[in-house]
Amino acid sequence: MAKSNFLSLDSLSFQEFDENSELIPLMTPEDEAEINNEVLPESLPILPLRNTVLFPGVVIPITAGRDKSIKLINDANSGGEGIGVVSQKDENVEDPTGKDIFKTGTVAKILKVLKMPDGNTTIIIQGKKRFEIDQVVSEDPYMTATIKDLMEAKPAPNNDEFSAIIESIKDLALQIIKESPNIPTEASFAIKNIESNSFLVNFVSSNMNLSVEEKQRLLEINDLKERALATLKYMNLEFQKLELKNDIQSKVQSDMNQQQREYFLHQQMKTIQEELGGTSYEEEIEEMKLRAKDKVWSEDVEEHFNKEVSKLQRMNPQVAEYSIQRNYLDLFLDLPWNEYSTDIFDLKRARKILDRDHYGLDDVKDRIIEYLAVLKLRNDMKSPILCLYGPPGVGKTSLGKSIAEALGREYVRMSLGGLRDEAEIRGHRKTYIGAMPGRILQSLKKAGTSNPVFVLDEIDKLSNSHQGDPSSAMLEVLDPEQNSEFYDNFLEMGYDLSKVMFIATSNSLNTIQPALRDRMEIINVSGYTIEEKVEIAKRHLLPKQLEEHGLSVKDLKIAKPQLEKIVEGYTRESGVRGLEKQIAKMVRHAAKNIAMEETYNIKVTNEDIIKVLGAPRLERDKYENNNVAGVVTGLAWTSVGGDILFIESILSKGKGALNITGNLGKVMKESATIAMEYIKSHAEEFDIDPDVFDKYNVHIHVPEGATPKDGPSAGVTMLTSLVSLFTQRKVKNSLAMTGEITLRGKVLPVGGIKEKILAAKRARIKEILLCEENRRDIEEIKAEYLKGLKFHYVTDMSEVLKIALTNQKVDNAKTL
Repeated sequence: MAKSNFLSLDSLSFQEFDENSELIPLMTPEDEAEINNEVLPESLPILPLRNTVLFPGVVIPITAGRDKSIKLINDANSGGEGIGVVSQKDENVEDPTGKDIFKTGTVAKILKVLKMPDGNTTIIIQGKKRFEIDQVVSEDPYMTATIKDLMEAKPAPNNDEFSAIIESIKDLALQIIKESPNIPTEASFAIKNIESNSFLVNFVSSNMNLSVEEKQRLLEINDLKERALATLKYMNLEFQKLELKNDIQSKVQSDMNQQQREYFLHQQMKTIQEELGGTSYEEEIEEMKLRAKDKVWSEDVEEHFNKEVSKLQRMNPQVAEYSIQRNYLDLFLDLPWNEYSTDIFDLKRARKILDRDHYGLDDVKDRIIEYLAVLKLRNDMKSPILCLYGPPGVGKTSLGKSIAEALGREYVRMSLGGLRDEAEIRGHRKTYIGAMPGRILQSLKKAGTSNPVFVLDEIDKLSNSHQGDPSSAMLEVLDPEQNSEFYDNFLEMGYDLSKVMFIATSNSLNTIQPALRDRMEIINVSGYTIEEKVEIAKRHLLPKQLEEHGLSVKDLKIAKPQLEKIVEGYTRESGVRGLEKQIAKMVRHAAKNIAMEETYNIKVTNEDIIKVLGAPRLERDKYENNNVAGVVTGLAWTSVGGDILFIESILSKGKGALNITGNLGKVMKESATIAMEYIKSHAEEFDIDPDVFDKYNVHIHVPEGATPKDGPSAGVTMLTSLVSLFTQRKVKNSLAMTGEITLRGKVLPVGGIKEKILAAKRARIKEILLCEENRRDIEEIKAEYLKGLKFHYVTDMSEVLKIALTNQKVDNAKTL
């Protein structure tokens, strides 16, 4: 039952309305008898009500704002006539006609007319008798209709059932007043003092929280007993709701704790936030739903999202899980589901971009162009998973950007160096506080498309710990048969990575898990020749450093001869990082002179290079000479490219001991032992006196002892060094060699041939001795790399010695 109506003028009677009176008595049985005896006129002016229903005997205030209503009220009030009050079917209709109002209404008497300051008119009316509209006569200046009386069927005075219903209505009304905190207790006096049964039913019906349609149905019931019974049913329903509400409130109050206290405080904060222009939780959820409409996702994904949004709506915003759930849905909306950038299939343009940004690296460029060509023809090819393998500084990582530009795709880079937690790849489960998705999905979210060029930098430097093995987690990412349903622990469903073009970079293949290596297409990105480095410096490094230091090409010019001097004298690497640092020094020197307004040479000379960079420091990998017996030049592969090394051996009087120094690994020491035993068993063939092995100790040393060295490729070099030592014959001038040996004297192939050849060229070597099986490696190398080199291919050690050793004795040869 409504609060306001009990305090208003609903209980006014027909007695003279005095504006100074403080109490208006309730309707008496005499008033009711007088109403029933009144004869209704044939027609009445009709006043439509928007949102209420007037019952007989009930007094209600009405505010009239429509011109027709004000005109009707003024005419009726001046003439002292009654009016017909009927409810509208639709309260939104501004100018109702006969079709827009109900047929059953109540004749009313205007008790008081009050003019409001806002221009509206408020009247206090009291219902008298029910009527039914027969026909609408006119609608101008206001609605007028002919009416007919509706007789009310009343039960007999001694009807026990009706008496019980009335008593129940009274009792229930008193209980509702008692239970409801919104209804003042004074209302119970009004209920107790109502003597008329029909007025009691009308009074209660008018004050219940019912819709206009429900109240209208009650008004249209002609039988008073039926109307009382229907009223009682509505009251029972309202009482049950009130009891349930009070029961819930009682439980809430009894279970009040710190969490609920925080909730109320947060609710207040939310209200303050809204006042300050912030966003409420409900608005956030609605915003999520609006964003979801623009997403292109499958039915399964959409169903899962809707389910998770519903879960969020049921959550208390103050619990920790709420923020995790909200972050989860934010990720869901931010991920580029089925959003792909359009590939650019202009192969000539792609080649031009690749050549513009990187000099050389033809194998990689050819593979990218091949992929583009197939994609252009088929349009649904799975992206390749490439692994660029080579020494540092050769452009593996920067190549990814050029590939992305050539394809017209987004570029994403993820560094795997030192990564040791599997969750970095797969993400954390949502059950953990601070849970996050893996870096794969985070990178895709950042890229905004599901088919970027994704560079996995330093994949060989993945480590593992008690938190899992990230390299094993990468197996699913880099498997074309599995990554269409990549499972992230935080996302909790599959995400398609099959259109992502993964490009891994690595300095070494040895530390990559075999299963992971098997999933990638290995492309060897070897080091650069001196000529290539000079060209790269001219085209890329020097312009870049000039721009970074605020200079133009007019401020500093370094010609190719000077660049070559920097490469040879100040860098010792396969890549160009060190070269870039040296060029940066030259540019900084010029910038300093410009800033201090000092004179300097715009065209750099060799003297300028020595002045800025100091004396050349890296001349040690130059070939020395063949004047000393037992000194042979070998070729080695390192993590920074190829290099030359010198095998030195010397004899000293003793009992035939073999000493090996130079920070050598186990395999390299074994090569020295094999070489020594092979020489002992073939001493006569080499014209060596067997007694020498018992009279002299042999010492083998590999310079640069601080650098660890290992591998079998120095076998032929050690054997040549020992034979040269025992025979005191000169080694062929400007010759270097590489190859593994066996006890039978066979020469086996080795790896890293291209890097070793580049090292030989840097050292001014003219001839290289290799295993016959390494010929295929040479044939795969560009002719420009091989220019100026002569190759000797051998299968056993006798051939090596025929080529490597001359018949000329060294100066000051020892007599053994």
